[in-house]
Amino acid sequence: QVQVAESGGGLVQPGGSLRLSCAASGFRLEHYGVGWFRQAPGKEREGVSCIDNTDDKTEYADSVKGRFTISRDNNKNTVYLQMSSLKAEDTAVYYCAAGPWQLCTSGEFYRMDLWGKGTLVTVSS
Repeated sequence: QVQVAESGGGLVQPGGSLRLSCAASGFRLEHYGVGWFRQAPGKEREGVSCIDNTDDKTEYADSVKGRFTISRDNNKNTVYLQMSSLKAEDTAVYYCAAGPWQLCTSGEFYRMDLWGKGTLVTVSS
């Protein structure tokens, strides 16, 4: 079955860290751009970070620059999102998606090919 699955969410205090994983099955994730997106309660889904499949270039939303890092491990067929210095406003369901880099970094990211079901990140004391 072709799918991506997120893991690693949970409850963390402000200032803490979490690492999210996006594991692919049924296909090689290294051939696709991969993005992380999030949706907070009552808000629209927004882009967080993308990583390319050709030269591993990356992009980040301004709100997470300097705090979040996206990376790949092709041996594990997984993309990670390392999140540090977490804030209450980072609370959201985080989704990963595979697809073209151009879509990942555009306003049409919702057209990405394959989405996971999400993992909840709650930042609270």
